[in-house]
Amino acid sequence: MEAQVGIVGAGPAGLVLARLLELRGISSVVLEARSREYVEGRVRAGVLEQRTVDCLTEAGVADRLHEQGMVHHGIELRFGGQGHRIDLSGLTGGRAITVYGQQEVVKDLIAARLAAELPLLFEVSEVAVDADRPTVALTHDGARVELRCDVIAGCDGFHGVCRDALAGHLTVYERAYPFAWLGILARSRPSSEELIYARHDRGFALHSMRSPEITRSYLQCTPEEDIGEWPDERIWAELQQRFELDAGFALNEGEIFDKGVTPMRSFVVEPMQHGRLFLAGDAAHIVPPTGAKGMNLAIADVEVLADALASFYASGDESGLRSYSERCLRRVWRVQHFSYFMTSMLHRPPGQDPFEAQLQLAQLEYVTRSEAAARSLAENYVGLERV
Repeated sequence: MEAQVGIVGAGPAGLVLARLLELRGISSVVLEARSREYVEGRVRAGVLEQRTVDCLTEAGVADRLHEQGMVHHGIELRFGGQGHRIDLSGLTGGRAITVYGQQEVVKDLIAARLAAELPLLFEVSEVAVDADRPTVALTHDGARVELRCDVIAGCDGFHGVCRDALAGHLTVYERAYPFAWLGILARSRPSSEELIYARHDRGFALHSMRSPEITRSYLQCTPEEDIGEWPDERIWAELQQRFELDAGFALNEGEIFDKGVTPMRSFVVEPMQHGRLFLAGDAAHIVPPTGAKGMNLAIADVEVLADALASFYASGDESGLRSYSERCLRRVWRVQHFSYFMTSMLHRPPGQDPFEAQLQLAQLEYVTRSEAAARSLAENYVGLERV
């Protein structure tokens, strides 16, 4: 097989890159280890930054997003029995976020790829990447295949093979957090028009939604938490406590049809490239979910890479490819800091003493009372400007 760009991974990063290259007349092959059904059903992030929505709209894959996505102009920070709204749009010149599940974004991108009759191979195995030749060897439908290309895009996630292929050339920065999120999907009407981030003495909680009938909620737990010890009744009781207000508040409860525990970590590798292999998305960085940045950051990476490849194929200009890692990492570290800021401000670490608890409350008070502090949070939350 031959293509100008070989893309390993059919998550948001790989599929958006393939779409952006298609619109620029650059050929690509997308390779995915999982089945189409698995990829389209994998529940992940659901908050899209303004620039992510703009990117998908310009790429012509946002019809369902605009029909079904829930546009939010603010978020609520809840602590001390009080709720405080952060006016995202008012503080950022009209920018907003859109709630639309990552799996729905993936469905839209896969449909566009298949409609264009462009190569998208599911259930490939024994993938081996050579960054110097560059080639990707793989097995598909029982046959051993070699994909020859000019460039390889490693969009295969944290557990993929592409980063391992560059192991000797990378510096790793990481931090494991002493808590995790127990997340649920429930058939219940959202209890708020906007997302609620709650800091409580019992731990953090987040109330979100996926549709007018489906809610997505999280509560802080330990990374070793046994999900079997969390029956539905216990989950709802804990969430009700953490979202309590002095003036009274009750979550709408319903059938929980999905739940799981997600450990939290920060992870970055530098550089995000070597030879003709370029890492993007979770293959290069992981952020705590508190800032809602994972998918948005992955799409920001491939926007940079698509522009660099367009210049390379149009005129032979390699400057964009050479500077890919540097340009992406500026955004990556800013987003890491914001995600760390949100995480440390809202979560209760094990053994937290009264002094630390008061520091958290002081930070929350400042963010909700200072326009400058609220604007900084809002600008980062709706997303940095496009590069």
